[in-house]
Amino acid sequence: MTAGLLLILIVAAAYLAAHVAMDWIGRRYLIVSGAEYLLLGVLLGPQVSGVIRTSTVDEFAPFLTLAFGWVGALVGAQFYVPDLLRLRSVAFKTAFTEAVLSLAVTSGIMGVVIWWWFGLTIEEATVPALAIGAIAVASAPAGIAVVARQLGERGPVLEQLHVATAVDAVVAILTFGILLAVSHGAPPEGIRPPTPTEWVAISLGIGLVGGALFHLFVGQERNSDRLFIALAGALILCSGAAAHLRLSPLLPAMLVGIVLVNTMPRREELAQLLTRVERPLYFVLLIFAGAAWAPGRGAWALPVAAFVLVRTFAKVGGARLAARANGVYDALGRHWGLGLVGHGGLAVAIALNYRLSDDSLLPNVVFTAALASVLLTDFFSARIVHAVVTRGSTGRPREESDVPPDMGEVRS
Repeated sequence: MTAGLLLILIVAAAYLAAHVAMDWIGRRYLIVSGAEYLLLGVLLGPQVSGVIRTSTVDEFAPFLTLAFGWVGALVGAQFYVPDLLRLRSVAFKTAFTEAVLSLAVTSGIMGVVIWWWFGLTIEEATVPALAIGAIAVASAPAGIAVVARQLGERGPVLEQLHVATAVDAVVAILTFGILLAVSHGAPPEGIRPPTPTEWVAISLGIGLVGGALFHLFVGQERNSDRLFIALAGALILCSGAAAHLRLSPLLPAMLVGIVLVNTMPRREELAQLLTRVERPLYFVLLIFAGAAWAPGRGAWALPVAAFVLVRTFAKVGGARLAARANGVYDALGRHWGLGLVGHGGLAVAIALNYRLSDDSLLPNVVFTAALASVLLTDFFSARIVHAVVTRGSTGRPREESDVPPDMGEVRS
């Protein structure tokens, strides 16, 4: 079977699964589809059946680069400034505090684990530790969306979870994008190597210039097909430029999404175009991520187990501290952070991007940790969110009297 035919079959299967199975399964059983595609990729990959060889994954690296860009643009498209201004600032403060605490705790503890277990220097352990921290920050919005559709109502916990997943995504992408820029390898001899600050500026500039050029040339386009082709071209251009420079495509693409959603008059159609290909592209990304898994020897087992435990602790503990620090502890409850334990596709995208990076250290360990966390949390994330949303910290259903006025007025 040729690589091209294999890709077509995978895309077709992912597309059918997205439109036929996902919504029905999610509504009926409160199960978010996605993690099973990671398992499918592992079964098809070189570690099990060998249907998808390592060389096949490498051949489709440009396609994966586009997938990274699409994920980043979807994150950026959530941040339409007029809608953000309608939200209470306490929601953003709580979400940002939780994200920073999760990043700091996970990176710090995992840095010590990696330093001790692999015998690295502190400087060497910092890069994989920060990559794992960025992966840990990401939270899955799919389970929250399933619960929101089922309950048909908005409450303070559900509203905060919506805001927190968006802020988590931005913090994760920013952290990872800056990390790849700062730890960038030296260029060929005879060329002055850019400083870490210059690499960060280059990464940001690709996204800002790409979004501005796209708006300048096709911002008034009315034809949906042409708009879609132009959008795909813009993401291919920005993501490809970032990947060629060994930077993360996620950060420039996120900036493209932010620029476009705030400058184009047809932002609703832009969001629809991005969402139209989201599920099939996401499932294909999961399949190739599973096929790219190569854990190597058993040295990864302890760091992976530590990551799953540390991330859960950091999410729940960070969310609790964030709620206390911002005065919304009574509204959200002590366990609202459990709704953020689900990991989702952004974590897979960051981990796979790190796995494919030429300058990465311990890529298989970081990648295996992300995949293990996604497999362990995503199947049950919607059920956990449902329990958190419908019951308060005391185990009883949450009443309206439990909600302070500030949090009751938050809108997504």
